[in-house]
Amino acid sequence: MWIIICLTLVLSACNKNASVKEIKLAHGLTEDHAVHKGMVDFANRVYEKSNGTLSIKIYANGQLGSESQCLELLQIGSLGITKVSAAVMESFAPQFKVLGIPYIFKNDAHRNTVYDGEIGDAILDSGKEYWLKGLCFYDAGSRSFYTTEKPIRKASDLKDMKIRVMKSITANKMISEMGGVPVPIAWGELYTALQQGVVDGAENNPPSFHLSRHYETSKYYTLDKHTSIPDVLVISTIVWDRLTPDQQKWIGEAAKESVTPQRAFWQASEEESLAIVKEAGIEVIQPDLTSFQEATKAILEEFKQDEELLPLINQIIEANAEEN
Repeated sequence: MWIIICLTLVLSACNKNASVKEIKLAHGLTEDHAVHKGMVDFANRVYEKSNGTLSIKIYANGQLGSESQCLELLQIGSLGITKVSAAVMESFAPQFKVLGIPYIFKNDAHRNTVYDGEIGDAILDSGKEYWLKGLCFYDAGSRSFYTTEKPIRKASDLKDMKIRVMKSITANKMISEMGGVPVPIAWGELYTALQQGVVDGAENNPPSFHLSRHYETSKYYTLDKHTSIPDVLVISTIVWDRLTPDQQKWIGEAAKESVTPQRAFWQASEEESLAIVKEAGIEVIQPDLTSFQEATKAILEEFKQDEELLPLINQIIEANAEEN
């Protein structure tokens, strides 16, 4: 099946009008997701900048494979572009790890200053040796805890609780530092795991909590906002290197320009999602963040022991001082 998908991608590219170059963009999100809407904006901008000579065709809902499978297709040049969480990119480029450090960003302005500036560009380029070039960061909000039976009002409430985590060393460490038990479970299996008590809770942003319908299995949502891990629009360097300088320019500009509307889509989606889960009876808790920050500060100190990552961490921290 996997070979058939690869061959289909290659053959379909050969059948297109030679005057229009088409690049396929695949991802696993639904078409009503704010990040998908950002990618639609990106595709429209590429088409306009190229006067219709360069087209980005989007395949949503995991049509061309899972997140990891899409990355594999990028690495062999059979797929042009995909969207992944920055946490997934940790496996390819260590610099992405720093974006998952709890509370490394003091506020949204600090976070956006990093994403949109030279620091962000350096991180985006750090995966090129693995044939993965980042184009831009999309807002994926902040991740917070949701639980089925016990409310989380301070970090110590997580003690011995089984919390689902994504495939990220930093995410595992964060739960452990708070006294919880990290349990890696695939996103598609999480609804059932919450329903059956395999885990006591999970953590994600408001739109994901809502659109996944995980609120149907949970009672509490604690807005502790422990991490702000962005999504990353990634292009295969094999595909990138085949483009003309003009085509590279159009794609690069379109990606950066699509960030602003995507953030607006995200903000609207967050507000809508929180309203819906509250209406459904979920208790949304606004905790004092002090205990969560104190419980996880050792993670930042541990990262600072890494001589390769220390300069990058210091740049991110200093970016907040510049913003203020």
